[in-house]
Amino acid sequence: MPSHQYQLLCLENPILDIISKKDGRALLDEYALDPNGFTMADDKHKSIYDKLLSDPNAVLTAGGAAQNTARGVQYILEPDSVVYFGCVGNDEYAEKLQEANKKVGLKVFYDHQRVDEKEPTGRCGVVVTDHNRSLVTDLAAANCYKVEHLKEHWDVVENSKAYFVGGYHLTVCVPAVMALAEDAAKNNKPFALSLNAPFICQFFKDPLDQTAPYWDYIVGNETEAVAYAEAHSLDLTAPQEIVKHLANLPKKNSQRKRVAIITQGTEPTLVAVQGEDEVKSYPVHPIDKTKIEDTTGAGDAFAAGFFAGIAKGESLEKCVDMGQWLAAVGIQEQGPGYPFPKQTYTASS
Repeated sequence: MPSHQYQLLCLENPILDIISKKDGRALLDEYALDPNGFTMADDKHKSIYDKLLSDPNAVLTAGGAAQNTARGVQYILEPDSVVYFGCVGNDEYAEKLQEANKKVGLKVFYDHQRVDEKEPTGRCGVVVTDHNRSLVTDLAAANCYKVEHLKEHWDVVENSKAYFVGGYHLTVCVPAVMALAEDAAKNNKPFALSLNAPFICQFFKDPLDQTAPYWDYIVGNETEAVAYAEAHSLDLTAPQEIVKHLANLPKKNSQRKRVAIITQGTEPTLVAVQGEDEVKSYPVHPIDKTKIEDTTGAGDAFAAGFFAGIAKGESLEKCVDMGQWLAAVGIQEQGPGYPFPKQTYTASS
């Protein structure tokens, strides 16, 4: 019996975000953290999670970049439109992730069979000081994902119309990423990848380059774009030049033109299409600064709105506008999330 058909399948690292404003500056000093930095946790950071959880006002929310995007796409589309794959532990944190996903109707296939029982669900400590967010991530169980889990559910893959992979998964299971990429090219399905962070471009250049010929959509921000250019020794510094370079890299599936998207915070979003000279620029949705609560998941929300538009068959211009709208909505929430009751997309004027 064929499985349910999904508009989008997402793959990456499921993480529980633990957000706290308590003793923020002291924690930055104790763990030598950058106020706006990203740190992959090692043994000396592991104790920070209990300290964050000791805050009675700490906010626990579903995280992980592609999981944020998957929830955002599902937030816009009809129920049961999106499915997400990743690896979690057998603990209460995994249950909290499930609760957050059920709230928006996101279907998940979590693998926890291949995880050591002592390995917790991945977590990200978010140390808040003023408008700064310092992220300390321990992949834990998320780091245990294996391509065998994807193969066990290949009927779900076959019945999904498009694939989205977060670049962070290149640190975990490249074979799973490539399985989706190759299937997309073979069956003319859209394959999208998010750069996610500068260190992916810098320190995981080889697996990133392995996926590049399969990109139908590549999305990142201006910092990630510059990191990509530097890692590849390109004599390019302007985001407009880099986005055009990304769009015109060699490509496997010639039936689709690659689309490259670079976001720039409050500056216009840049879009380049393979083989086209013009780099299009789209001003972002204006928002009252007093309404901004948390910008942590803004890029994930943009990708969600954009790919929801792609799933609905909208024009490229409207997809960008949907991405900017959802990013503006999302940054008014605490942690990477979306408001309830659900809001309806409204085009920029």
